[in-house]
Amino acid sequence: MILTIDFTDETNEVAKEHMELVEQLLQQAAKIENIEPETEVSVTFVTNEAIQEINREYRDKDQPTDVISFALEELGEGEIEVTFEGMPRILGDIIISTDRTKEQAQEYGHSFERELGFLAVHGFLHLLGYDHMVPEDEKIMFGKQDEILQSFGLGRD
Repeated sequence: MILTIDFTDETNEVAKEHMELVEQLLQQAAKIENIEPETEVSVTFVTNEAIQEINREYRDKDQPTDVISFALEELGEGEIEVTFEGMPRILGDIIISTDRTKEQAQEYGHSFERELGFLAVHGFLHLLGYDHMVPEDEKIMFGKQDEILQSFGLGRD
């Protein structure tokens, strides 16, 4: 186990096997990305209403979204990186709307598990600094996503 994952289910609806799927998938992603052991990440499952509030507050977008990541290692202007020798690396938080996960799985015609896996990996890659704002970066990030999902058996059919 590379990652220590702290799960919070604010919906009280996420099945144990779905949490295990996300756990195994993120461990696989951490292995592929050569993340050092004992790295920590949190994953929170929320409703559309809750993620809309977060999206409005932090991104000025007053609508529900599927996944939001908060990277703790992202430095703002003028901030200095602080590391503590011997302390675990903390990547940040991944927040997933299970409502949007269900909606998008239906929209795209694939399983809830495939969509949940995609969103977890997408959020995880954002924590590692990947982005998709410009076409070159999008190609790299989406290629990584596909590689991780394929290696786990959750690739596109």
